[in-house]
Amino acid sequence: YLEQTLAINNAGMAQLTAGFKALDLPWIPSSGNFVAVDVLQAAMPIYNALLQKGVIVRPVANYEMPNHLRVSIGTERENQIFLDALAEVLRGV
Repeated sequence: YLEQTLAINNAGMAQLTAGFKALDLPWIPSSGNFVAVDVLQAAMPIYNALLQKGVIVRPVANYEMPNHLRVSIGTERENQIFLDALAEVLRGV
């Protein structure tokens, strides 16, 4: 179970970071089950727009990171839903 969980987490991390790279967004490298992405603008409006699309992430302005969102690694499908929603929000769709 542990090996399977680690493999899923590692694949999810690779999927998310590849998505961030495609969107030209920096992120903080992580070895955990989440990653902090810099959305290059105030994160709260992005958080709210994602929430309206049914995507839940966490703003981390309380950690003095007002432009970052904390994203938990999910399944491949969940990660893709997040990345697609993030791209739409950043494009203003």
